[in-house]
Amino acid sequence: MTGRQGPALSRRSLIGAGLGAAAVAAAGSGQARAAGSGGTRPASAPARGHAFLAAAMDAYPDHGDLRLTQSYTDQAGLFSTAFTYDNALAVLAHLATRTADGLARATALGDALLYAQSHDPAYDDGRLRQAYNVGPYTFYDGSPQPDGFVRPDGTVNVGTQFGFTGTAVGDMAWAGIALGALARRTGARRFLTGAVRIGEWIERTGRTDEPLGGYKFGVDGANQRLPFTSTEHNTDLICLFGRLGRLTGDRVWRERRARAEAFVRRMWEPDGGFFYTGTNDGVTVNTSPIPEDTQTWTHLAFSSSTRRYARSLDWAAAELAVVDHAGRPNSTVPAGQTYEGVTFSSASLVANEDAPIAAGQPKPDRNGVWFEGTAHLALALRDRGARGDEARARRLLASLERAQELLGDGQTVGGRALPERAGVVSASSPLDTGFGFGYYPYRHTGATAWYVMAAARYNPLRA
Repeated sequence: MTGRQGPALSRRSLIGAGLGAAAVAAAGSGQARAAGSGGTRPASAPARGHAFLAAAMDAYPDHGDLRLTQSYTDQAGLFSTAFTYDNALAVLAHLATRTADGLARATALGDALLYAQSHDPAYDDGRLRQAYNVGPYTFYDGSPQPDGFVRPDGTVNVGTQFGFTGTAVGDMAWAGIALGALARRTGARRFLTGAVRIGEWIERTGRTDEPLGGYKFGVDGANQRLPFTSTEHNTDLICLFGRLGRLTGDRVWRERRARAEAFVRRMWEPDGGFFYTGTNDGVTVNTSPIPEDTQTWTHLAFSSSTRRYARSLDWAAAELAVVDHAGRPNSTVPAGQTYEGVTFSSASLVANEDAPIAAGQPKPDRNGVWFEGTAHLALALRDRGARGDEARARRLLASLERAQELLGDGQTVGGRALPERAGVVSASSPLDTGFGFGYYPYRHTGATAWYVMAAARYNPLRA
């Protein structure tokens, strides 16, 4: 982080004890398998994305029906880790199908999040942890981890081995957004109750009266409040609090939404046409690095009355654009393949390609495509609908679909083979986010869910 301002402000940062000894060497990427034989028409790209989400959800059938979705394929070295954020996205992607199976899967995941909320081993205050374990494995030190999502004593299996024990406002907000969407779709009161508990935890834990205002980052694994305030988190809260206001009729959520929105507006840079990442101290705006998601999610969350901020999409599309191919330093893309999209942040574009992203990890490719962010941008462009936006979005979606066809072949979840050509890898090659962690070519629940929503024109952040 030399020369960069402050610690990791992204929701994706590891806010527990850190990644430890995770094996995160670059995945081998192979050619796509042949389409179905005998003249069978291959499934559509979105259908194959859903097939991956289903397989990652059903990877541990011997450990009960109450389950979450494994976030990454086994080759990522995170074993059965299920991030709360990824599972919230899976709920929303399943809802985007508007099918009975999609609704059933979304409901099951929502119930699992509610179970985690009410069966935490240490807290009963509405929080969710950064991640859970959903199946057995043997850790790197040789210690067996025999449990599934629910331990024998009925508590949930918190991801302690990797330190995923803290609670971030952004993760909580996304879980609340997903539960709110389920409440609206099903009419089931339990989902609204869970979403309100999340909102109240955020209000108690995150609200700050510092000069820049907004809601702070959350707590670490020791339950210590973290000092940062994230533009991305507060963008999530615009949706969550707005949705709670509509679902409950309680006007207090309007005030809370306004507080989060005011912080996001303060992060706007009118000269450049983009949003800064947040603040480390509540007083000074952190001007570097500049991430992609604060540009696209703001558009997806804001109402049509804030169209003046839509220039952030053009900034992301131009300033974070990358093209990855085998000729790039440290690229893991096979020869003859090319992928276009956006990278994670402005820091990703100037990452040191001569040094590993972190100890035990590969060297970064400055032009590695971040496919989750590429899907954010495709969806936001489709939502904006300005001249040329649909054509640009289709190019990005084509790159995502080509990645699903060709990258990450042979990867598994819970030791089980995945459906052919199913699931989008998180990145085309190892990339350094600039926030203290990287992304790699492993099939990923979050990237796949965002692709599915972009293909369906389903905006999860519009309350």
